[in-house]
Amino acid sequence: MNHEDCIIDAAFTILKSRLNEACFSVANQKLAQTYLLHKLILEEREVFGALWLDVKMRLIHCEDIALGTLARVCIYPREVVKSALKHNAASVILYHNHPTGDAYPTDNDKIITAEIKDLLDIIDVKLLDHIIVAGTKVVSLANRGEL
Repeated sequence: MNHEDCIIDAAFTILKSRLNEACFSVANQKLAQTYLLHKLILEEREVFGALWLDVKMRLIHCEDIALGTLARVCIYPREVVKSALKHNAASVILYHNHPTGDAYPTDNDKIITAEIKDLLDIIDVKLLDHIIVAGTKVVSLANRGEL
């Protein structure tokens, strides 16, 4: 590992530590986006996951739930619900990346987010956001009013 990689690794560890200590209020949404940008920026295929949060909006666990190809990932809402129950989460920030470089949410992104939201509502887990990372761009479905 070269010197630059060591610095990036250390920065990522610091971000994760801050994420574990921080609350995900609107004021700290940028922290989650920055963390996910650094987590996903070098991924060569689509990754879908969740930042599971407790009742005080603290991070319980960051979990990659599905791995895909360059241009798609198969997301099974059942697996998201299973993960929520496994971590005893109160809320969640979903994430995935677009390695193609276009951060704009697709129709499929919006549909699967709505399906997952409906299922999570049944088990009393609040969907706070779905963040899409593409290169250095980050898009929040919550900020776009699409949750």
